[in-house]
Amino acid sequence: MSRALFIVDVQNDFTEGGALAVVGGDAVAQRISDYLGEHAGEYALIIASRDWHDPDSDNGGHISEAPDFVDTWPVHCVAESFGAEYDPGFDFSAVSHHVKKGQGVPAYSLFEGTTDEGQSVAALLDEHGVLSVDVTGLATDHCVRASAIDAIEHGRRVRIFTDLVAGVAPASSEAALAELAHAGAELDESGSSEI
Repeated sequence: MSRALFIVDVQNDFTEGGALAVVGGDAVAQRISDYLGEHAGEYALIIASRDWHDPDSDNGGHISEAPDFVDTWPVHCVAESFGAEYDPGFDFSAVSHHVKKGQGVPAYSLFEGTTDEGQSVAALLDEHGVLSVDVTGLATDHCVRASAIDAIEHGRRVRIFTDLVAGVAPASSEAALAELAHAGAELDESGSSEI
């Protein structure tokens, strides 16, 4: 197998009721779980990321009391908090590697995170000979976009499952998907193609 599945930031603070909730986030969490139930065995790696921000810190200017929602954000995904945990609709039992990102610094891409053992995503992909990556998660127009762009820049074939992502806003999400397609990503639905 030479394919990995990325599951980006399916966390309570990014789903309904969270500090930076994405409409449809809970539904995406459930659909990812359903997809894993049928396809987990077809991946060499299943990597799930979480924002994991330091408490009592602005995390390198990432968190602000007066956020602009472009470069600065309200308090979210504080380490060990309920908001930082996976959405309860996401069954992460099949995840092979958990990655935390944004520990004291701004971070959007899954590639900016590390496992608890300190291993980078790029190193994991190289170690397992992964050539292709399927990308799912939240939010389409921010961390999904950044993770997919980095995967392309790391020389991987990238496919975005458009039914397994949700974004902050329709226009910016459409723009992100168009940008990713232009950069070489394949846009597909999870049930319509072969692994």
